[in-house]
Amino acid sequence: MVKKSVEKFGRFQTRLAGRLAEYREDKGLSQAALAKKAGVKQQYISDIERRKRNPTLRSLVALADALDVQPRDLLAGIPREKYEE
Repeated sequence: MVKKSVEKFGRFQTRLAGRLAEYREDKGLSQAALAKKAGVKQQYISDIERRKRNPTLRSLVALADALDVQPRDLLAGIPREKYEE
């Protein structure tokens, strides 16, 4: 079960990283510009997009606000999967 959870987390992390980069690029923002708007460091944005860090809920909301989207938009497309016990 642990292996499945790790695999699912990896897919979730990859999708979130991709959505963040996609929205940022669509808005014509650099990582530095997004970081400034969201009140975080540029390295933090880079780390999320490279799947080196995971955003906190507070950061996820700040990033969504800075991109003028809903937090759920950053999570869209992440498949819901049932966890087996």
